[in-house]
Amino acid sequence: MKILVCISKTPDTTAKIAFTDNNRKFAADGVQWILNPYDEWYALVRAIELKEKDPATVIHLATVGLADAEPIIRKALALGGDEAIRINIDSTDTFVIASQLAAVAKEGGYDLIFTGKETIDFNGATVGGMLAELLDIPFISLATKFELNGSTATVTREIEGGEETDEVNLPLLVSCQKGVAEQRIPNMKGIMGARTKPLKVVEPVSVTALTSIVSFELPPAKAGVKLVSADQPEELVRLLHEEAKLI
Repeated sequence: MKILVCISKTPDTTAKIAFTDNNRKFAADGVQWILNPYDEWYALVRAIELKEKDPATVIHLATVGLADAEPIIRKALALGGDEAIRINIDSTDTFVIASQLAAVAKEGGYDLIFTGKETIDFNGATVGGMLAELLDIPFISLATKFELNGSTATVTREIEGGEETDEVNLPLLVSCQKGVAEQRIPNMKGIMGARTKPLKVVEPVSVTALTSIVSFELPPAKAGVKLVSADQPEELVRLLHEEAKLI
């Protein structure tokens, strides 16, 4: 079986957020970049678990990005990917990203494709659905459990107010979230081996972006906290009604 895991580079959650170019670009200077947690902890680790059950499984990684994405690709290889593909384009347009991944997936003929449910910077959760549509294969989002029996997958996914369980035949694309797998860290053998694993760079296919960023803006600064004495419930009610507008 061939599995493709789509990964992406995101800022560390402790990074200080600022913008440049008239608030149209994220200021990357001094930012620590990491492997997107949903891609790493859930999508990639679940693929590794499947390979542990079936050693004939091959795991390929794919990312859309420039050369500065290669350290996070090497980390993913250290965790357990067999080889990686970097599509040499920098884009924030999800259709462009999905189209580049689709071109790689079509050429590779994968049985199963995993993505994280979203990236922690843009939180769009749209690439998986677009990619499945471009490949004309089934897509199950927000998976919390994934089991494979032969060529049939059983996937539990989160829905409004509960969960549903689906059965679907491969090929299949699944976006993964907490519950699918448990976080791992690379061991020394994996780190050393990742240095020599294949990392192929391919040029992007020609695709017209459908969106562009007009501007970013930071959320308003948090207001101060008002403390109300426990023996003054009337004052608490007044503040919730008149100032917070919650009741």
